[in-house]
Amino acid sequence: MKLTHVNGKGRPRMVDVSSKEPTLRTAVAGGVIKLSPRVISALESGSLPKGDVFNTAVVAGIQAVKRTDQLIPMCHTLQVSSVEVDLEVSGSEIHCSCSVSAMARTGFEMEALVGVSTALLTVYDMLKAVDRGMVVSDIRLLKKTGGRSGTYTADQAEV
Repeated sequence: MKLTHVNGKGRPRMVDVSSKEPTLRTAVAGGVIKLSPRVISALESGSLPKGDVFNTAVVAGIQAVKRTDQLIPMCHTLQVSSVEVDLEVSGSEIHCSCSVSAMARTGFEMEALVGVSTALLTVYDMLKAVDRGMVVSDIRLLKKTGGRSGTYTADQAEV
């Protein structure tokens, strides 16, 4: 098996995508943070010591998408056209999704995953004064389109 991120001398390298044609590419990732009844109660009453959890987490997710190449060593620096971070309370959980898209030579899977991760970690940070027992989980790619490999949808793949 040929390793794409290793050169002939066994050293790390970034893959050359310059010969690829730019296509419209999208990626959607999702994840969950599980909350205790105490956190749910604080959210419902608005008695949160650090302020607006949801808007802060959305901004953090968007910022993270734009800096993914600074966090993940082999990620290309990409010009992002659109980012949307969504957070929804469902029972004792907050579900987060992050959608990223642009015309590019490589995909946005890592950007979407970093966006979700950072948004959920920001929720944790904003709520940890109420309870540190929250659990972030199920972060995964939900869908990607564009590029040579075409469309991927999580519910059609083996998990």
